[in-house]
Amino acid sequence: MANKHFLTDLDGTLLQSDASLSEYTINVIKHAMKQGIIISYATARSYMSSNKIVSIIPWKYPIVLYNGAVVFDPISSKVIGGYWLDNETTNQIIDLGRKQGLIPFLFALDAEDKERVFHEKLLRIGDITFYESRPNDPRFGEMPLLECSHVFRTLIVTYIGLLHELEPLKDEVQRTFGDRVHVHLMKDQYIKDHYFLEFSHSKANKKEGLKQWAELMQCTPEDVTVFGDNLNDLGMFEAAGTKVAVSNAHPTLIELSTLVVESNDEDGVAKYIERVIEEES
Repeated sequence: MANKHFLTDLDGTLLQSDASLSEYTINVIKHAMKQGIIISYATARSYMSSNKIVSIIPWKYPIVLYNGAVVFDPISSKVIGGYWLDNETTNQIIDLGRKQGLIPFLFALDAEDKERVFHEKLLRIGDITFYESRPNDPRFGEMPLLECSHVFRTLIVTYIGLLHELEPLKDEVQRTFGDRVHVHLMKDQYIKDHYFLEFSHSKANKKEGLKQWAELMQCTPEDVTVFGDNLNDLGMFEAAGTKVAVSNAHPTLIELSTLVVESNDEDGVAKYIERVIEEES
């Protein structure tokens, strides 16, 4: 097969709108992997969050998590790559948010590569909804005053709120740190009218995640077919050889795409992979 490396986004792309996998998609991907096709995913989610949804598929190749902040081996359960924000910058961002009445979730790795999510007492609707959507999640821990100590590696500093609340903080962080910090603002797919504003290492993005993934897979980014729907997939589309947008994708991704397939609710990714297998057989 000319191209057997596939890296797909999850939410809005591989997953249906209710954040589930269809039986058809599960069966196609399982079959493709048995045929020797290398398939994995690149997501804004953590391993725990994504694995709860997609663990029915026996993923065996490295996974790109936290929008590229972490490359994770699902077989050994070890972090094998990634980029983390230094503690001083993390705490400065937290302070800038605090001055605007905003407190983030701090996603970090501890000394044993375990994912942790720190926060202060939750008072805002978006934060509470996000927390309640992950019941009994052992990663979460409340602090009286949020800060990142030297024993943790910051993956992402995440603010949840309305657009007009988050934009001033986005502008302030960009003025303060410039290109030393990666900034991503996106509409949340599950909390009505809310947005995620995320800050991470300048290389903690899916473009760099794809590059690391390709190196681990002993291929080049040009050898990889990527699938996406949102602006956080933009870097993958810039670097990959074949870029496949689902029909529900952001117009910018559709413009950059090699081709457009059916929507996430119509199993566009799985149908494309199945067509590739049939054409090569």
